[in-house]
Parts: sequence; structure tokens; C-alpha cells
Amino acid sequence: MRKLSKKSRITAAVAGVALVAVGGGAAYAYWTTTGSGNGTATNSAGGGTVTLHATFDGGLAPGNQVDVAYTATNSTTSSTKVGELTPTVSTDNAGCLPGWFTATAETSNTLVAAGATTSVGTGTLTFNDSATENQDACKGAVVTVSVTSE
Repeated sequence: MRKLSKKSRITAAVAGVALVAVGGGAAYAYWTTTGSGNGTATNSAGGGTVTLHATFDGGLAPGNQVDVAYTATNSTTSSTKVGELTPTVSTDNAGCLPGWFTATAETSNTLVAAGATTSVGTGTLTFNDSATENQDACKGAVVTVSVTSE
């Protein structure tokens, strides 16, 4: 075997140190690599708006009541839940007082699928009989039950 010159020994030593440094650096980086991260996304504005409907028979007279059916139409692209129903009564005749009527609704908590119309509850509409006030203004009046949900 031939003896290496001083220049060859220095070159070999530098190459060896460089090889260890590069190899050691790769090994070090491999074993100590860590990571973290996060991400965000914005949901669409849909998925929460439904149209609520109240349906009942006409011909209501003082002292009587009719059943009310409540439905929800979901025209969005995702299902949504209808919570507690809150009905209010209005009329198209100022002399026919909304306070003469009482509307009820059960709490719904019904899931309404995307693009569907679903029954979300029932209730009653009562025309309270007033013993002291003339309620003739309600003859032929249009009574509307509006409903909201939380």
C-alpha cells in the first residue's frame, strides 16, 4: 500500500470531515424535524334560512278555534334545524284587533333537509270572544299568523 502525501492526507481529512458533517447534518435534521400548522375556512352564508308557513281553515268566529299547521321550506343547499316557534297574529282591518286572537305553536326542533318542505309543528288559533266589545270589524277580515323560529 502506498503512503499518502501530506497534501493527500489533508484533502482526505477535509473530505472525511465534510462527509461526516453532511451525513451528520442529514441525520440530525431527519431525527429532529418537527412541524406545526393551522388552516382556516369560511363557511357559506347559507344553511340557516328557511321560510316558515302557517296554514289554517277560514271561517273563524268569536269563541272558536282552528288548528294551525306549521311547515318550513328550506331552499338552501344544506340541512338546518327549526327551533322554537313563535306565532304572532295580525289582521288587514284596523278595527279587528290582533289582541282578540291567540295563536299557539309547539316547540319544533325539527331538521329540515336541503330543498325540502317539512312539517315543523302544530298549534291553534283562537278568536277570543269579547263580552264588552263589538267584534263585527273582524267579519270578512283577513287574519294572518306569522311565525318565527330561533
